[in-house]
Amino acid sequence: MPFVNVKITRDGVTVEQKAQIVAEITATLQRVLGKQPEHTHIVIDEIDAENWGYAGVLTTEYRKRL
Repeated sequence: MPFVNVKITRDGVTVEQKAQIVAEITATLQRVLGKQPEHTHIVIDEIDAENWGYAGVLTTEYRKRL
C-alpha cells in the first residue's frame, strides 16, 4: 500500500491542480512499480508560507528577496 505525502505551501493551489497531482503520482506508481491505484494513498498537506522555513528564513521572507 503506497502512501505518498506531498507538502506544499498554501498559495492558491486549485482543486483541479491537486486532482492532477494525485492522478499523476498514482499513475507513476502504477507504471514504474506496478502498484494498484486502489491501494495508493496520496495526502496533500498545505502549509502556510510563514510556517515553512527555507535557506534559514521563513518562506515569506525568502520570497520577498526574489
